[in-house]
Amino acid sequence: MVRFERETHEVNGVKIVMYAAGSGQPLLFLHGAGTFHGFEFAGKWTENFRVLVPYHPGFGESDDDPTMLDMHDYVMHYVELLDTLGIEKVNLVGFSLGGYLAARFAIEHRERVIKLALIGPAGLRDKDNPPADVLALSPEQLPPLLVSNFDVIKPHLPVQPDLDFIADRYREMTTVARLLWEKPWDRKLPRHLHRLKMPTLLLWGEEDKIIPSAQAKLWKSLIPAADVEIVGGAGHLVLDEKPEAVTSIARFLS
Repeated sequence: MVRFERETHEVNGVKIVMYAAGSGQPLLFLHGAGTFHGFEFAGKWTENFRVLVPYHPGFGESDDDPTMLDMHDYVMHYVELLDTLGIEKVNLVGFSLGGYLAARFAIEHRERVIKLALIGPAGLRDKDNPPADVLALSPEQLPPLLVSNFDVIKPHLPVQPDLDFIADRYREMTTVARLLWEKPWDRKLPRHLHRLKMPTLLLWGEEDKIIPSAQAKLWKSLIPAADVEIVGGAGHLVLDEKPEAVTSIARFLS
């Protein structure tokens, strides 16, 4: 198992925790709306890249910043973080909420993105294939919807959740609500996705019950040069369920 080193950085007065391993071109992974399942899959990418896995403000081990109210605030946070790290360009991989963030970052700062991979990204309104309302789901309802094979995430879910686990999940959902409660999709995102001229991959789990894989058609129509890969037998947490999805990302970035 690859050992990731824990780093702490301060960005505009906010303490950020980031895990890093490997060498080569930087690969920045932007996680989704929950972090309980970890990032073990990212170890594969360290064979060819310097992999950086930061927790967004308000998630995981990073401090919160309640003044960050929309996705642009998070885009600017990562501009500042990359500047702090002295990194000019990255391979950018975003999953779910992090896919929305990665798309917005690449639109606004495309000169800093070498290649872009969006995995089951949020952010678009697809009336024919609407996403699940995760903010309306109970803590018991959500986990089974994340995967095709529940055994994949079962080890990450305590039989008797302690107060710390419950508090961490509540904190992350509160941050998600701050970002998406009033604006569950980005009305302006469709008009700007054409700016993604860098090599781009759209990857989905075929059985995604959170953000349906059928949304890939809409994303593809707005990013004409993007490649699309649908992975069978996988749900929303496609990177956790299918090692071949992780390998596909590595192959695309290489």
